Amino acid sequence: MPFIPHTETDIQDMLAAIGVNDIEQLFDEIPRALRTGPLNLVPEAMSEMEITRLLHRRAAQDHVDLNFIGAGAYEHHIPAAVWQIATRGEFYSAYTPYQAEASQGTLQLVYEYQTMMTGLTGMDVSNASLYDGASALAEAVLMSVRANRKSKSHRVLMPATVNPVYRSVTRAIVHGQGIELVEVPFDPATGRVDPKSLAAFEGQDITALVIPQPNFFGVLEEADALTDWAHAQDAQVIGVVNPVSLALLKPPGEWGGKGADIVCGEGQPLGAPLSSGGPYFGFMCCRKEHVRQMPGRIVGRTLDADGRTGFVLTLQAREQHIRRSKATSNICTNQGLVVTAATIHMALLGPEGLERVAAACHANTHALIERLKPLGVTPAFAGEAFHEIAFRLPKPVRPVLDAMAQQGVLGGYALGDDYSDLGDLLLVCATETKTEADLDRYAEVMKAALA
Repeated sequence: MPFIPHTETDIQDMLAAIGVNDIEQLFDEIPRALRTGPLNLVPEAMSEMEITRLLHRRAAQDHVDLNFIGAGAYEHHIPAAVWQIATRGEFYSAYTPYQAEASQGTLQLVYEYQTMMTGLTGMDVSNASLYDGASALAEAVLMSVRANRKSKSHRVLMPATVNPVYRSVTRAIVHGQGIELVEVPFDPATGRVDPKSLAAFEGQDITALVIPQPNFFGVLEEADALTDWAHAQDAQVIGVVNPVSLALLKPPGEWGGKGADIVCGEGQPLGAPLSSGGPYFGFMCCRKEHVRQMPGRIVGRTLDADGRTGFVLTLQAREQHIRRSKATSNICTNQGLVVTAATIHMALLGPEGLERVAAACHANTHALIERLKPLGVTPAFAGEAFHEIAFRLPKPVRPVLDAMAQQGVLGGYALGDDYSDLGDLLLVCATETKTEADLDRYAEVMKAALA
């Protein structure tokens, strides 16, 4: 963003206004021992041409490896227009739109984001986003406890096929609030939860069941059967979904006979770069009957006194607006800039474009399977997968990954890091960014690493 520095006169006028002689006096309460002094930058000064060459030289030291890691953060193509628009000053510097009359653009964008997310998930309502996918699941668990008043146990069934980071974050947030997370094991043959394995919980007081779709292994869960089972136990259903997959898969609002109650997930695949882990954003949608328990805020559309369309903050169930005991969350802001990028990204792609991306991801996954079969590297699970897949290697995973990395290929994610009994399994992700040449390169480097 353009920046105009203060002149020396500006600085003196400001110091005079607060009764301080100089900058040194302004910070005199900081002990001198804690002041580091000048930064001693070397060289002290360079011309524009010299510094341009220096930065180009430093940038050349970076290299981008061929990336086949997924596990919750995905490399997708982002049209150049997405961040060109998102970083305009009107969006880049915008904050919480408390004054509706001065924030119509921001409010309209969030309203359109909410509309797109409800369309993707098949749910009634979307909030204006959360911090990330992991904290969104934690908030969904808290929300289910508030919304399911039939249940007194505060027990939530959490499949082991849910992203391990999501499970860890959720446990950290809810364990001190009397909520019990009960782990549900997966079938080692299919890589998903067997609905029959839930028989042990029948007749018990269960608050909610979490259903990842696709799950952490990329495998598709039997969402319809799991949803119907949960509702038969008077438990709520929390769907954890990949938004790109929803361009092909049945939306959670249509799972089973009644659909999911709450849906959440990570919005990073919708226009956010990997960027060393963030910032990303979490999304959350729900059925209309639960909207009063939803954390964050909701933007709505209305008419002003002259009959013109306007946008307002419709629901703000936060401590700043209502009594602390009534607040659903202490979230004070959200990932508005990344949501802006996601909204632009979805608008540019449209339903057809997003479907093409999802189809390309699915096709690349199957193409990679065919390339690795001759190497004795086969899928570890029998279930259908989207976008990423777990392979069983004939050798320990870590040395293979290290050897591939030396050849500039990031081979995947070692599942043994989170699942002690899956030490020979490698989780590999192939999005639409991977070409035929990339897939050939992966197989070539894998063959050399195995040898």
